[in-house]
Amino acid sequence: MGTTQSSMPSNDSESSLSLSFHTPARWKAYLNSAKNSTQLIVIDFTASWCGPCRFMDPVWKEFAATFSDVVFVKIDVDELMEVAQEWGVEAMPTFVLVKKGKEVGRVVGAKKEDLKNKIEKYMIY
Repeated sequence: MGTTQSSMPSNDSESSLSLSFHTPARWKAYLNSAKNSTQLIVIDFTASWCGPCRFMDPVWKEFAATFSDVVFVKIDVDELMEVAQEWGVEAMPTFVLVKKGKEVGRVVGAKKEDLKNKIEKYMIY
């Protein structure tokens, strides 16, 4: 069972922050709390049955360990279908990069290098 957190991350001993949300209300509360933050949030819209999503899972974990100033969020499209629809997700995996509550970048598909490049670009932007 994954943990769900709804507050902004703190600077503790963890190298990164990885969150998952299981209700639209908690996701919206988190996103609202992040609207004034310049911290990059990378949302992984995923599904348990998605082969490319499973392929990207170790990459996701590697990036979460590497990019300590970035918040990594997983959203299961079957569990939070309305959230996926709000973000215009049509294929999995879809990675949406968000700053101040707004989308700044997107990668559709299992494209490790594209995702890495966008994270590097927008984490300092």
